[in-house]
Amino acid sequence: MQLVPQTQLDPELTPTLEKIILDVGGMKCAGCVKAVERQLTQYSGVKNACVNLATEVAVVESEVGTVDPEMLAQRLTSAGFPTQPRTASSKASESTIEDSAARQRQQMQTAFQQLIIAAVLLVFSGIGHLGNIGSSILPILNNIWFHFGLATVALLIPGRPILVDGWLGWRRNAPNMNTLVGLGTLTAYTASVVALLFPQMGWECFFDEPVMMLGFILLGRTLEQQARGKAAAAFRQLLALQPQIARLIANPDPENIGLGANTVEIPAEQVKVGEWLQVLPGDKIPVDGEVRFGQTTLDESMLTGEAVPVMKQPGDIVTAGTINQSGAIAIQATRTGNDTTLAHIVALVEAAQTRKAPIQKLADTVAGYFTYGILTASVLTFIFWYCFGTHIWPDITVSGGGMEMMMNHAAHITNNSPLLISLKLAIAVMVVACPCALGLATPTAILVGTGIGAERGLLIKGGDVLEKAHQLDTVVFDKTGTLTTGNPVVTDCLVFAEDTPNEISFTSLHLHTPTPLHPSHSLIQLAAAVESGTHHPLARAIQQAAQQQQLSIPEATDFHTEPGMGVSAVVDGQTVLLGNGDWLSWHGITWSETAQQEAQKLATEGKTVVGVAVGESLAGLIGVQDTTRPDAQTTVDKLRQMGLRVMLLSGDRPEAANAIAQQLGIDRADVMAGIPPAKKATFIQELQTKSGAKVAMVGDGINDAPALSQADVGIALHSGTDVAMETAQIVLMRDRISDVVESIHLSRATFNKIRQNLFWAFAYNTIGIPLAAGVLLPNWGFVLSPSGAAALMAFSSVSVVTNSLLLRRLAHR
Repeated sequence: MQLVPQTQLDPELTPTLEKIILDVGGMKCAGCVKAVERQLTQYSGVKNACVNLATEVAVVESEVGTVDPEMLAQRLTSAGFPTQPRTASSKASESTIEDSAARQRQQMQTAFQQLIIAAVLLVFSGIGHLGNIGSSILPILNNIWFHFGLATVALLIPGRPILVDGWLGWRRNAPNMNTLVGLGTLTAYTASVVALLFPQMGWECFFDEPVMMLGFILLGRTLEQQARGKAAAAFRQLLALQPQIARLIANPDPENIGLGANTVEIPAEQVKVGEWLQVLPGDKIPVDGEVRFGQTTLDESMLTGEAVPVMKQPGDIVTAGTINQSGAIAIQATRTGNDTTLAHIVALVEAAQTRKAPIQKLADTVAGYFTYGILTASVLTFIFWYCFGTHIWPDITVSGGGMEMMMNHAAHITNNSPLLISLKLAIAVMVVACPCALGLATPTAILVGTGIGAERGLLIKGGDVLEKAHQLDTVVFDKTGTLTTGNPVVTDCLVFAEDTPNEISFTSLHLHTPTPLHPSHSLIQLAAAVESGTHHPLARAIQQAAQQQQLSIPEATDFHTEPGMGVSAVVDGQTVLLGNGDWLSWHGITWSETAQQEAQKLATEGKTVVGVAVGESLAGLIGVQDTTRPDAQTTVDKLRQMGLRVMLLSGDRPEAANAIAQQLGIDRADVMAGIPPAKKATFIQELQTKSGAKVAMVGDGINDAPALSQADVGIALHSGTDVAMETAQIVLMRDRISDVVESIHLSRATFNKIRQNLFWAFAYNTIGIPLAAGVLLPNWGFVLSPSGAAALMAFSSVSVVTNSLLLRRLAHR
């Protein structure tokens, strides 16, 4: 089973939870969703359940080992919702894709067959309803018994699944949309049969109403199902990207690998980390790995949304699901199975489609009682018109094919008794109500929005994220690796001797000159040795500086790192410290006036200053400079145009942070520098509480994780650490900060669709139900017929799903 453990903060107090994913069938409307959630939450051990109508998926959280997925599935199946637990393996995923596609095709085929039958019956019923035209074609078309037969066939063939499901829902004490439609059509049919068998009652037969109701409803559901299939297509395509086969090189020989190694085809899920694989042109990369031999170009559009092929050669990283285009290569697996980047993307997208937006709570609350409310409204409508309305307005009549006001014509009044008029209006109320639109309003928009995001390298982790993103008014950027490239280089190396700075050009051979405090090694050698114990961008810059000058890096021991502050180690028996001025001062290192002036000078130039201390004395300064990303300026400008405040948050010195901010046009008042990682989250919290800001934090490292978690919306670059990506709610797979703009724009557009859908869903019912109940009948002579109500109900669901699909236009901007 696909069980996803979730580590809790305090395992002794809070039990570890796992997720069970179920594929649930048979759901027709929001009422069904509520019924499924109720069945799941009542099961012992289940802590929480979230059901998605559009994707037909339920995600259940339970204590580890307390819930059997098979038993849970059987419970739902016995309740009328055929359910299967979701398996986690790639092979099972392939089977799931095929089963889903086959089920979709089967459902569409059945729906089309029922629709064709209903359409034929509707045509015959309509022609017969036209009087002289019908009799001139076939006399039988005007025969009332013929229309009785049409209505009977409509109920028994295309209408049978609706009636059966509606009855089962009633029996389960969970009435749904089919219950309302079934009651409406059966009531209309029964009243017409009574009028046919007992003509002395003076009732009118309206056998065309059940036929028209079923025809319109089936047409709407067929169009809706087709639209829902399109909405889910992006996610199915994402699942289909998962490779199934890998060519394993059993005994790799790096020297002869290019001469044609023997390979064995195995399932991609069986590949282990460290194994070598051959990938031929046209193949999908089976796992995440590193190129060991050969060079080629890869189509990485599934990952980044970019159509331009990317060159790969030995040492480069490749990602599962990308397509090898030109040359044969050998790769060594680094991540396999559910650990691959593609598997993480699939998991994130699927989780996003089951996480509900808070705005949907209103729709869910209404939907839970919707059917009961409509049945009550229908009964009240009948009582009012039967007991009061037809007596207050005795000249009102409701004809079989429409609604009209007839005055001073006693013959028609007897043919339209109070009972029949009241019955027709009650039927219209039952049929016009549309919980389907309420149930589909949010999940279809989220389904389309997150699908578009995945195609464009934007992973948005749920409807709740969309709602928060649309409310943002402040975007806070980390500096290093986010606004800057994250690949700084050493530009200055100042060695202090007797308080006199001796500036040595980075490119000169004088880097070999030992420091006065450590005669056997130069300043850059000592710094590189200490930085070998960390992976910060500044550490890489210093190590690369030593390597480029072909300097040996001495051994270091006893590493200690203070994130965002500095690092220390022991080199040749002496303690060497690297860090910012505050950290070194805290360790008792004295900065002379000359050292402070030189540090100030470097910082004013926008360089990060790293102090190097040997023992208890300052040995020198290293200046490191990072360049801004090419798209940083455009990103900041566009965010401001969207009405957002842009801020810079950095642990670097104020001078370095201000230099970057000045390049990008960020106000000095919006620059927060010298903030250690532990206090970044506190700064975000103060923004939220003191100024009431809705904050997005953009970062890429472990240092940013607390701030990403504290922000209303955390946005992480894919090049960042796994911790940052897990903490963030939006992940930018293309590593372009311009995608911050795209993600907020997509979130706003998707949430606007959600609001539009919910507005129309509520508007249909708010307007349609009173019209069907006859509010305009006394004064205007207008009311919705049962068939007109069915058409409006069907159109409401179709329009909601179609409106969600209009989001696709964003993908082609």
